[in-house]
Amino acid sequence: MKANLLLLTLFSTGLSFGQDAEALIKKAKAIHERVITLDTHDDIDVANFTSTTNYTQNLNTQVNLPKMEAGGLDVAWFIVYTGQGELTAEGYTKAYENADAKFKAIHRLCEEIAPNRIELALTSADVRRISKAGKKVAMIGVENGYPIGTDIKRVKEFYDRGARYMSLAHNGHSQLADSNTGERDNVWLHNGLSALGREVIAEMNKWGIMIDLSHPSKAANIEAIRLSKAPVIASHSSARALNDVSRNLDDEQLELLKANKGVVQAVAFKSYVNTKKNEESAAKVNEVVKAVAAEEGFALLERTALRDLSAEERTAYFKKYQELAAKARPRIEKEVNPVAPPVNVADFVDHIDYLVKKIGIDHVGISSDFDGGGGIEGWNDASETFNVTLELVKRGYTEAQIAKLWSGNLLRVLDEVQVVAKKIQAGKL
Repeated sequence: MKANLLLLTLFSTGLSFGQDAEALIKKAKAIHERVITLDTHDDIDVANFTSTTNYTQNLNTQVNLPKMEAGGLDVAWFIVYTGQGELTAEGYTKAYENADAKFKAIHRLCEEIAPNRIELALTSADVRRISKAGKKVAMIGVENGYPIGTDIKRVKEFYDRGARYMSLAHNGHSQLADSNTGERDNVWLHNGLSALGREVIAEMNKWGIMIDLSHPSKAANIEAIRLSKAPVIASHSSARALNDVSRNLDDEQLELLKANKGVVQAVAFKSYVNTKKNEESAAKVNEVVKAVAAEEGFALLERTALRDLSAEERTAYFKKYQELAAKARPRIEKEVNPVAPPVNVADFVDHIDYLVKKIGIDHVGISSDFDGGGGIEGWNDASETFNVTLELVKRGYTEAQIAKLWSGNLLRVLDEVQVVAKKIQAGKL
């Protein structure tokens, strides 16, 4: 059972106190209990997958088992993410070692640390079986195909290790595809996919790994859709028509994705949902945080300085920062939110609304990018997952539609990708 569901306040959801609000919340709770909620993008740190520090504990992570259980998040796609490095033999070796460690960490959680609470799923049938048994579900996505290096056999290896989707680039051009970041300077490496990237697309089709359009360039995405014999996904991207950033998909890509029978997973990442609103809020929040830090005698560090810290120093810094943020929260709510409100669940669901109207209810899903920069007011960690369902119910989505958005569409694509793979392997496609 999904218990301890956290609600947005009635004020923040735009509801007034009374029987209508109570009835809506009751209806939303019942739907949230029945549907399978699935988030396609949750980053991980291998330091949180050890015998002493792990997801059975309520860590300072946006996703862990206590938070999933509190918010009714059933399925988390844990991400084997590798930042883009040099396209050299040494770079590929380091990238593979990073990916290897993350694969092992996810398996360790499911097989050694908490097998009675979470299990790895490889198919949609696995998802439904595990969820029905009352356990949480882990799935694996690969963000950036960089760790493949030049060894195409690693596609099958990653599939065997549980990967069920993969993007061919992240921030920076990989050996497989150009990145969306090329829009900054209009400098491209491949003008889409590389020759090796095209081979990888075919290999992913062969083994049943969903092709992920989040992060590669528009040209790479269009080429990937054209080449793929199976539906594709965008694991964490929103609508560019609502917020013009290169990480979101424009209408042309959305229409091609629809024709491909794929799915776009709208992402609750503040700067992708509403950049202007986020920047205005963040500027004022930073003023308050700096003031509180000065009062506490705590030195705030720039991102570049954080990279120079040891793992222990970084952990200590973030622990202190969390304490500082908690002290700043009352002032932020009083001084900032009334004049520069944060990006919230309603803003996020605006993207879902747009996508549904543009390409149809069968081609839209939900993702957070938790622990990778994601999170919005009202859905800032897995414990607040119910608030998304509540907003969908408030806007008139039916239970059948909500079930599609939360998991049905994504699992349908996974099924179709795996059917195509079997046909290719049998020489029938």
